[in-house]
Amino acid sequence: MRKGNVEAQASNGYKIIVVDDEIGIIDSLSIFLKRSGYEFTGVTDPMEAIEKVKNEHFDLMLLDFIMTPIHGDQVVEEIRKFNKELYILLLTGHKDLAPPLETIRRLDIQGYCEKSDKFDQLLLLIESGIKAISQMNLIKKINNELKDTYDKLERSYMESIQTLRYTVEAKDSYTRGHSDRVSEYSVLIGKYMDLPENDLNDLRIGGLFHDIGKIGVPDSILLKTDKLTDDEYSEIKNHPTIGAHILSTATIFKDLIPIVKHHHEKYDGTGYPGKLKGEEIPFFARIAAVSDTFDAMTSKRSYREPLPLEVVRAEIERCKGTQFDPKIADVFLDILDNHYDEIKDIQNRYI
Repeated sequence: MRKGNVEAQASNGYKIIVVDDEIGIIDSLSIFLKRSGYEFTGVTDPMEAIEKVKNEHFDLMLLDFIMTPIHGDQVVEEIRKFNKELYILLLTGHKDLAPPLETIRRLDIQGYCEKSDKFDQLLLLIESGIKAISQMNLIKKINNELKDTYDKLERSYMESIQTLRYTVEAKDSYTRGHSDRVSEYSVLIGKYMDLPENDLNDLRIGGLFHDIGKIGVPDSILLKTDKLTDDEYSEIKNHPTIGAHILSTATIFKDLIPIVKHHHEKYDGTGYPGKLKGEEIPFFARIAAVSDTFDAMTSKRSYREPLPLEVVRAEIERCKGTQFDPKIADVFLDILDNHYDEIKDIQNRYI
């Protein structure tokens, strides 16, 4: 196709980069694509093309296969290291010179076309590609809108549950600060067990809300300073189930419910509410159990002062395999022995 004075249509907003070491091909495609309404960039150096894609946005790339100093498949190899979304059509001088199908699939090349003076087939491929890009952009837009809605809903739920948590803390002076410390101790254990960040986040939030069910325990029992009767103790033991029920109304809390419901289970199966045993107890709940008990023993209560650290340590050691998961207990004992300054930092923050 010869260059002529053909006016380009108004831009349709899609940007196409053409990479070919033959300037004649670049010139011809420039006229053809601008006339079709596309924003055009032509590059004869494949290394320059890689840098352009790295620094600018393009919707579609037309890429020659046989070039110097590197071939088209090598260009794609480099681009796919930092851009997985660019729609790429490979241009070949002859179909026998196209890369193997396995290579095309591996590099996520969307199609290839033989070079020709007539661009009808190429235009069809480009139009099909633009339709796919348009759908992909629409899906991305919808996903972003849904994520934004989900984030707002999640914040609303979190605020509501935080309000409940603060209500519990207002009822019970012991609970004030307790949930924060349990949360921090649980995250600390998780870090020393090399858990990933998403697990640490679940431990953090689960610790904050582990006693949320106390909202359903009568004040007369929750604030009682004398020894509880068996019936009153049974009421207290309902708080994990109540808390799990409260959180079950929102799917965003589904990963936290095992912590809330099972942090009073014991490794030997004598805990509550499910009398779960060993690894039947959810892993995060086993971590929270150690944190919860440690904070209970080291906090001032209406009926006693905080227990001395050596007494607390001996109790955790004694309860390995009965109340606590032995491996988790050992991790926490190591923290007490070798990283106690981190425990003190947490305690000082939530006095």
